[in-house]
Amino acid sequence: MGLQRASVHHSASTWRQPAPSAASPERSALVESMAKRILDVGPGRLLVGIDGFTASGKTSFGHELAERISAAGRPVLRATLDDFKRPWKDRHLYDRESGEGYYRNAYDYDELKRLLLDPCGTPEATSAVLCSIDPLTQQSHAAETTALAPDTVLIVDGVFAFRPEINRYWDFRVWLHVDAELSVRRGADRDQDWAGSEAESIHRNRYLVAEGIYLQEVDPVPMVDVIIDNSTFASPRILTP
Repeated sequence: MGLQRASVHHSASTWRQPAPSAASPERSALVESMAKRILDVGPGRLLVGIDGFTASGKTSFGHELAERISAAGRPVLRATLDDFKRPWKDRHLYDRESGEGYYRNAYDYDELKRLLLDPCGTPEATSAVLCSIDPLTQQSHAAETTALAPDTVLIVDGVFAFRPEINRYWDFRVWLHVDAELSVRRGADRDQDWAGSEAESIHRNRYLVAEGIYLQEVDPVPMVDVIIDNSTFASPRILTP
């Protein structure tokens, strides 16, 4: 008898992207191997962080991992750091639109820890919150909890996931590699609907600058468990053992 598929619980955020269709046997095999490596970490709760430049494919990869891990019988929670940003109504209190301001001020790490990471990292906790503030509607979901099982796997994607404020929480760290120009092109194409003609400028002058500060100050790549070249979606490659 095969394993019974477990549940995958997603954030209530309207920013949530759909799960991608299977792109190739090659990609499916890589995701399968990553899911196995994560499950091999241990039987209890696991916290997985997926980082990389904007538009490197973090959310899609997180969804793919979630499906593989749930198929192996482990319940999964899916979250993204974008659902734990400070509210736009307070943006007059700080700079969030320059590259440095975005890096320093956009994310609310205290809320992220209080609502999600601390509960998931505490064996006695029975629930966690997958979204603080919806990035699009600005509606608070902080009162909406999701049950935690003893063997839940939390998969969180987002830029700056390995900052010192939250790096200690992760049991497994994934870095998706794409070069800076590909990040800008992908991100600008993706965000045309809401950013219009400003999309490329936002990605080049805000997000890319912020990510440069992150690389310089934190140097996250050497601390990860695996680096995956995700430049070609159908043909990802593992760059580290």
